Parts: sequence; C-alpha cells; structure tokens
Amino acid sequence: MKQFSKWLDLFSKFPRRLCCLLIGMYQYCIAPLLPPMCRFYPSCSCYAKAAFAKYGLRKGALLTLRRLLSCHPWGSSGYDPLD
Repeated sequence: MKQFSKWLDLFSKFPRRLCCLLIGMYQYCIAPLLPPMCRFYPSCSCYAKAAFAKYGLRKGALLTLRRLLSCHPWGSSGYDPLD
C-alpha cells in the first residue's frame, strides 16, 4: 500500500513539475536572448513557475493566464506577488 501511495503521489505531481521544468528551460535558454519586456515584478515566468509549484496545474494555469492577459501596454504594471 505504501508503494502505491508513493507512485500516486509521484504521478499527481508530474504535471506541475513538468510545467516548472518547461518554464525553467525558457528562463535559461530563451529569455536571455530576448530584451526584458515584462511590466511586472516578479517577471511573468517567475510568477508562473511559482504558481504551478504552489497551486498545481489547474489553478496555476488560471493564475498564469490572468497574469499574461494583463501584461500589455495598456495594462497595469509594478509589484504583483503571487500572494
């Protein structure tokens, strides 16, 4: 039973870890090649990574989408922490 619980825990955390891994790859491979464009602190990618790590796939995706939709020239800017 303990082994099953361990596999279930690993399986349930896989999507959030995959999202964090993909965002980390973007941060270290692609973002340095682009000029800084984010209007918020922390940056949208840091915010997304923290949201996925803290809330999981579903709520992390919703928070990230809300943040990305507000990141435009006519949107707000400044300090916008996750919590």
